[in-house]
Amino acid sequence: MIDMKPLYEAVLKGDAATARALTEQALASGMEPITVVKEFMVPAMDEVGRRFECNEYFVPELLLAARAMKAALELVRPLLVKSGVEPQGRVVVGTVRGDLHDIGKNLVAAMLEGGGFEVVDLGVNVTPEKFIEAVKAKNANIVALSALLTTTMPAMRATIEAFKAAGLRDQVKIFVGGAPITQKFADDIGADGYSENAPGAVTLAKVHAARAA
Repeated sequence: MIDMKPLYEAVLKGDAATARALTEQALASGMEPITVVKEFMVPAMDEVGRRFECNEYFVPELLLAARAMKAALELVRPLLVKSGVEPQGRVVVGTVRGDLHDIGKNLVAAMLEGGGFEVVDLGVNVTPEKFIEAVKAKNANIVALSALLTTTMPAMRATIEAFKAAGLRDQVKIFVGGAPITQKFADDIGADGYSENAPGAVTLAKVHAARAA
């Protein structure tokens, strides 16, 4: 059987070209797509998150690892869908209305995907209505809201209120994050969770997925 430890190392080191090539080799050799993801890719991203929390990795290393993971997943994802393998959960992510910043949101999206979630990235300046439409269309069970500006923080509350008005609030967990966001603010607006970084967002999503299982 092909040695897949180098795939783990490639994702960990952020080597996208090697990660993609090794994934291609593994699939060509007959290895199950879900095995490639669960035994090598996800553990690598878990280790990336651990290193970030311990200040061994920083945002550049996170971005590189996420890019490597995405390159490998591009080959695996269609096969997982075809075989009927369900993701850990479906997450709609976006930067709220009025805010055009996307670096943090992109990192969260990539880390979530690396953690085994199906991610629907709505981009920036996303209205409450677009979040709601995406949840309905994709049957998502988690919504992740990002904001970098203090002036756009109220849009998070507005989005949560819109979910209540649409009768969907009980169907989704809403997590919030971004530079100006605090746990107190998250509690005040009725969010289900808050994280100050991307690995923390993945942890929140995994805890919810485990409880929902």
